[in-house]
Amino acid sequence: MAFEFNMRYFLWFLFLLATETAIAIFLKSGFIRHTFGDFLVVILLYCFFRSFWNTKPKIVGITVILIAYTIEFLQLFNFLEYMHLSHSTAAKLIFGNTFQFGDLLAYTLGIITILFIEHQFNSNGTSQNSRF
Repeated sequence: MAFEFNMRYFLWFLFLLATETAIAIFLKSGFIRHTFGDFLVVILLYCFFRSFWNTKPKIVGITVILIAYTIEFLQLFNFLEYMHLSHSTAAKLIFGNTFQFGDLLAYTLGIITILFIEHQFNSNGTSQNSRF
């Protein structure tokens, strides 16, 4: 594990951040907002961590899924209410409002997808710094 900036992952992170922002601004409901957005957010976090952290993809994937699951399970215990942040738009956007099992599935599928992509690039002999 080493700190090493990777521009390619950072550019993917910025692209996904712009996509997630557009989804949040322009779509107020539906599959893309509630499910596909959750699928993309774990890929966004993965790319963010890979932008600075040069380690095995599985380690980053596990880290990201643990963060996503933790945030989702905090919703079961009214975390925002407990922290007096229930009226904060930013907090609701980051942490969400309600626990949903489907979100856990979307996070899991997002991590599986990005790890599959990483595996495909690795098995084709692409160097670690130029994949994805």
